Parts: sequence; C-alpha cells; structure tokens
Amino acid sequence: MKYEAISVTDLNKYIKNKVAEDEFLNNVLVKGEISNFKHHYTGHMYFTLKDENSLIKCIMFKSYTANLNFVPKDGMKVMVLGTVSVFERDGIYQIYCKAIKEDGMGSLYEAYEKLKEKLQLEGYFDASHKKKIPFMPKIIGVLTSQTGSVIRDIINVSTRRNPNVYIRLLPVPVQGEGAANKIAEAIRRYE
Repeated sequence: MKYEAISVTDLNKYIKNKVAEDEFLNNVLVKGEISNFKHHYTGHMYFTLKDENSLIKCIMFKSYTANLNFVPKDGMKVMVLGTVSVFERDGIYQIYCKAIKEDGMGSLYEAYEKLKEKLQLEGYFDASHKKKIPFMPKIIGVLTSQTGSVIRDIINVSTRRNPNVYIRLLPVPVQGEGAANKIAEAIRRYE
C-alpha cells in the first residue's frame, strides 16, 4: 500500500473536522479545578481544568465572560459548559467555554493550602531563612528540564538585562514521580 504525505495543516484540519462532527463534544459539561488562570487584556479568559489524573486547556471568549457572576481563580472548583475543538495552528484540543458555574474550592488547592499552613507553622517561611538577592548577580543557577523551551527565555532575558551574567543550567525533571527529590538534590549540590 502506497501512502501519500499530507501537510501538518491538512492533518490538523482533518482532526478538527472529525472532532466537530462528534455531537457529544459540541455541548459537553465538564467539572474540575481551575489552574493557570489568565484574564487576558482582550477580555478572553484562558485556564486549565484539571482533576487528580488529567487536565485540559480551556478558553472563554470575551462575549461569554460578560455573563459570569463571579471571577474565576486558581484552585476554584467549577463546571464548564462548552465545545471541544482543535486549535489548528498548534494542533491542540481544548474546551471553548460558553458558561462556567462555581462548584466550591478544589481539593488540590485545599491540599496546597494545608501544606502551606503546615510549613508556615514549622517556620519555613520565616524571614531568618531568607537570603537577600544580589542586585546584579554574577551566576544564576536554573533548575529546569533540559529540553524545555523556558531555558531559552531565561537566558535571553537574563543576558539582555545583565550581559555579564553566567547561567548555570542544572537539568532536572520538573514534574512526575521523584522530581521533588532530584530538584532538592541539585540545589544541595550547588549551594
């Protein structure tokens, strides 16, 4: 069997059309917890909806945000009504929200707040533990994924603001099982 290659654009367009044909995905109600919330200056809202095991990107256009009777924020448990579609340029699927309803505070956010409170009581946030950040540091250590695009942005901004800075990249996994231990180990090694 001989295959004919198609462009990435054609493939994304094909997938978008397939998703658009699915009746269920055209009017779906999904519950989860908001994270990475951004209220863009254009009036659009961008956020991630997640549960314990998964996440999906969401967008709510300005024309729909005007109907909200609350301000969404990170950690908020919500139900969103919308349409799942594919953003062709990036080849990602997301929910285009028409309505959002509050559903309490999320369990992930509550766990975060409990941990923060526990560490506060143990003194981890005391001023005595904080070190003054130098005005123009000579060396900056960056712990991040070796393949992440974030390092290019850090190097670009840092060297533009301080051309004499030396960036020390410490490649570590930044998520997943064991990431916390590897991050802590890298900090101790180069402290």
